[in-house]
Amino acid sequence: QVHLVESGGGLVQPGGSLRLSCAASGGTFSTYAMGWFRQAPGKEREFVAAIRRSDTHYADSVKGRFTISRDNAKNTVYLQMNSLEPGDTAVYYCAAKRGAILSALRNQNYYDYWGQGTQVTVSS
Repeated sequence: QVHLVESGGGLVQPGGSLRLSCAASGGTFSTYAMGWFRQAPGKEREFVAAIRRSDTHYADSVKGRFTISRDNAKNTVYLQMNSLEPGDTAVYYCAAKRGAILSALRNQNYYDYWGQGTQVTVSS
């Protein structure tokens, strides 16, 4: 069983930056692919970014603004978010999948474990 805890959310002005963290415990972190998803009010949860070993994958809406990375020594995955827009406002979730296929990482149903989420609000 893998336990995921997100942190780093908050209120930021448009154009600002935030870095989200997701700390994992209970598994061999380096063997898991990790993903970030988000859910805005009244909308379905959507893919944001994923990382498997050093391979990364991004939604078109965040490409060039967000960067996913991982530190296997700290069992943590990060999401650096720059040039934030009001449309980025959502609850952000991290997820883990062991033995992942990169092409499947956009699909939220593919993941085995989820965190509780952290709120990101972009507003002036």
